[in-house]
Amino acid sequence: MAEKTFKQIDWWLVLFVLPIVLAGLFTMKSFTPSDIGGSFFDKQIIWIIVSFGIFFIFSFIDFRFLRKTEVLVGLFLLFSFFLVALAFLGSTVKGAQSWFSFGGFSFQPTDLMKLVLILVLAKYFSRRHVEIRNIKHIFISAFYALIPFGLIILQPDFGSAMVIFLIWFGMVLVSGISKTHLALVFLGGALAFASLWFFAFAPYQKARIVSFLNPLADVHNSGYNAMQSTIAVGSGQITGKGLGFGTQSRLQFLPEPHTDFIFAAFAEEWGFIGSAFVLSLYGALVWRILYLASIGASNFEMLFGIGVAVLFMSHVLVNIGMNLGLMPVTGLPLPFMSYGGSHLLAEFASLGILMSMRRYARSAHRDDIKNEFLGIS
Repeated sequence: MAEKTFKQIDWWLVLFVLPIVLAGLFTMKSFTPSDIGGSFFDKQIIWIIVSFGIFFIFSFIDFRFLRKTEVLVGLFLLFSFFLVALAFLGSTVKGAQSWFSFGGFSFQPTDLMKLVLILVLAKYFSRRHVEIRNIKHIFISAFYALIPFGLIILQPDFGSAMVIFLIWFGMVLVSGISKTHLALVFLGGALAFASLWFFAFAPYQKARIVSFLNPLADVHNSGYNAMQSTIAVGSGQITGKGLGFGTQSRLQFLPEPHTDFIFAAFAEEWGFIGSAFVLSLYGALVWRILYLASIGASNFEMLFGIGVAVLFMSHVLVNIGMNLGLMPVTGLPLPFMSYGGSHLLAEFASLGILMSMRRYARSAHRDDIKNEFLGIS
């Protein structure tokens, strides 16, 4: 049984992820002194081992129970409660009250909430495939996304809130809505952003967006991080300065080189060639996830896979855009590369669920697929 399950694992997916993980590890090891290096490098190895364990364990579990509405509602309410509890019990890190701290261990529920939202939206859209062109489903699905979006923006964690919106928007795009409805979504998004700008964004968040438009306007304050990051990326040139010779990170000009700006630290040492290689791995990873989604047993599996692809694409585009000075500095980790356990666990868990769905996809009964389309539980 175990041998059969391992054969069902998509090893191409593992092949694309592993070099990205190693790239993050090498970068952390190269720019930190030995005493600090042990803190980041060694802890990250532990998180990677645990995360790969989660990936393989989840690959063995039959996740068809996630199709049940009561299960998804329970998960959604549970993690919504965690987000509410952050306001009272959360620890503040880099200006955002996004973490639960237990001694030396910290946990960010936002990362798993993104995965839960993908499952909820996959269930919602798969049950309403026939009547999806009804505009009410845009607003109902938006309500599901608005709950975590609002709770996250209040932390404030603008980067994760942006990803929540992109997950919803990406899954809406593939759900079969009309072009007229799509135009309404764009209009609604513009109005929502205008409302956030005037009524919700803190001054430092506005400053980050302004510094994106003109990084040189205030390089000593809001534009400092973006400026140092673009300097690091540019100084890597074609082949990079070499492993351990990244001056921006080693001399601590580059802020947070192990988390938010790990791509800049990597690009400085490995140059354009190394950066292009990592980007190609992300592209191959997303392509493989979309392929696995296309062979899903039902709409639920297909939409879940697409949601996972949107999740990774959102993180990569926002984080690397931030490192290149093309996006506001939001504190969003780069998948599989940035230091931290919460996002790694969520990322490998999503791939593990995808492997489980792939394992039983071929044996799915036609009646299950028919019921999925007709909305019969």
